[in-house]
Amino acid sequence: MTSAIAAGHPATVEAGIEMLRAGGSAADAAVAASLASCVAETVMTGLLGGGHAIYYDGTGGSAENLDFFVAVPGLGAERREAALLELDVPFGAELVHYAVGIASCGVPGVPAGLAELWRRHGRLEWTRLVEPALRLARAGVEMTPAQASCLAMLATVMTMNEGARIYAPRGSLLAAGERLEQPGLVRALELLAEEGAASAYSGSIADVLLALMRERGGLVTREDLEAYRAEWSAPDEVAYLDARVYTRDDLSGVPDALPRVPRLAELSEAERALILARILDREGPDGVGDTTNITVVDGDGSACVLTTSLGLGSGDFLPGFDLHLNSMLGEADLVRGALEAGERMGSMMAPTLVLGDNALELAIGAAGGTRLRGALIQVAAGVLDEGLSPGEAVARPRLHASGGRVQVEPGFSEAAVAALEREGFAVRIWPAQHHFFGGVSLVTPNDAAGDPRRSGAAARVP
Repeated sequence: MTSAIAAGHPATVEAGIEMLRAGGSAADAAVAASLASCVAETVMTGLLGGGHAIYYDGTGGSAENLDFFVAVPGLGAERREAALLELDVPFGAELVHYAVGIASCGVPGVPAGLAELWRRHGRLEWTRLVEPALRLARAGVEMTPAQASCLAMLATVMTMNEGARIYAPRGSLLAAGERLEQPGLVRALELLAEEGAASAYSGSIADVLLALMRERGGLVTREDLEAYRAEWSAPDEVAYLDARVYTRDDLSGVPDALPRVPRLAELSEAERALILARILDREGPDGVGDTTNITVVDGDGSACVLTTSLGLGSGDFLPGFDLHLNSMLGEADLVRGALEAGERMGSMMAPTLVLGDNALELAIGAAGGTRLRGALIQVAAGVLDEGLSPGEAVARPRLHASGGRVQVEPGFSEAAVAALEREGFAVRIWPAQHHFFGGVSLVTPNDAAGDPRRSGAAARVP
């Protein structure tokens, strides 16, 4: 088994590869990479967000899910309705309604989740895992084209309050190739190294977070932070082709949709597009889905797929730390019914492992909100069924079906588009590949690929 990592930014990949070369496990690499993503990919994720992971023990052959998603705040406080800032965010040609502001922030889970993953499956010292992210924070990191594009789309939120200094330091938004500097993250990461994940729940970072909540009318309480725990559970298991798939359900829909995908290899492109559109079509609005994913396999055959997000971000940043707060309570896709303090919020994240004959065939995860499920399934089918390499599968044009509409990237044939329209779908052809269609990172036993739509990258250890 070749050690490898795929992720949403070259700096994120480099942090993970450094740990693999140092003898670290898949968990060590995933934790270090995730911390690096909290510096390099702050348009997509951050330390005060939430996430999900799946870990496969290559020695014992067991798989477990780790839930460190955002929890509903309000423990120990009277229930109250807090005002949110309503806005419409342009997403390509679509307008997506969002709600942000301090009251959209839920209880963060990323620090607890990374610490728990390391505690159970790590080999290296915790402080060693923080080092690559610290170096990035001290030096700054170059904006990739995808990060710059997403920043332009989210400028209204990203430049609120303290964000203007970070993302528009000279009065205009950072562009691709310019350096993103977040000096406050240096102190935040130093505290994470010194105090551990507890810094965000009962230590120095927690104190600043709670002070900001009091100042601006947020909902997170000290009781919320002290009660938060990352939680292990058994993954959902389904069959696909001749393999066993381990993933998570909740709002993702992957365990329901994937087994219904027939063999695609012998079908025409039009037949393939029709089948995927029928299976993936679902009701509901399309959210922005600012998320990132990391996929790692180590030399022992163990694997970790880890997905994190801030949501859109609340527009509030911790003073002195440059940490953007999450906005999960304002995510219409995730709010299903009444929210009770202390409960986990639902999530569409679906970190996934595929095993055949008790050996790992594929580790894969995706970012992209409502498009996550379709992106993951189309790329997985490309590798497992259609015989594509990871790079070919992730670069191939995708479609997204929702509410009787099918959005397609350029590259689908006229015959495929005509077949979709005859079926009754309203088809929109995008002018270019776009991060709207998700960001997939995947590793197979001999290869790996990040998603070009999000300036993703991959690397292997010889």
